[in-house]
Amino acid sequence: MMQNFQESELADKLAFATKLEDISGGITIAAADFTDGAVVQAGSVVGKDNNGLYHVLKTAKLHTAAGNSATNYLVFKGHGFKVGDFVAALTGAKAYAITAIDTSNADYDTLTVATTLGVAVAQYGGVFQAAAEASTNTSAFKVTPFAVTGHAIKLKAGETNAVDAWLRATLFEANAPVATAQMKAALPQILWV
Repeated sequence: MMQNFQESELADKLAFATKLEDISGGITIAAADFTDGAVVQAGSVVGKDNNGLYHVLKTAKLHTAAGNSATNYLVFKGHGFKVGDFVAALTGAKAYAITAIDTSNADYDTLTVATTLGVAVAQYGGVFQAAAEASTNTSAFKVTPFAVTGHAIKLKAGETNAVDAWLRATLFEANAPVATAQMKAALPQILWV
């Protein structure tokens, strides 16, 4: 297998103010969680499975506020969600599978779920990938937040998708992928400013 290093065409926004403690040797991202060729941005929250493989906790930033009865969520492009992924706005709330993703608008994608998440989400707020469907208030993160990626990486099936990862760092919130208050609380040594 070939090593997948950061490609020069991936222009990182300046996501980090400081990087203090990394995971020695970097991490390998599970490419199967995404469509082939998807880009994981610098500052993405990751968690690891029992085999030591890391999974991105997918998030999407809302382009337009969504009410507590919404089934369509207008989100900025670049989120990485696929049809069938479970999405939630809060842990300990509801989570449902994405049934459709409309990418026809140039400014945003529309994530559709069959049943509302039951939570209002403000403009520029976030939704995240949930572990499973939760029709009662039992939603949980798909992976437990552990670190953040240090650079953008374009994922390629069949290759080792390695990237640096940070346990202690400060991120510029405006340039990093959206993180909900609960995600931030789960990573007390990562600061978003």
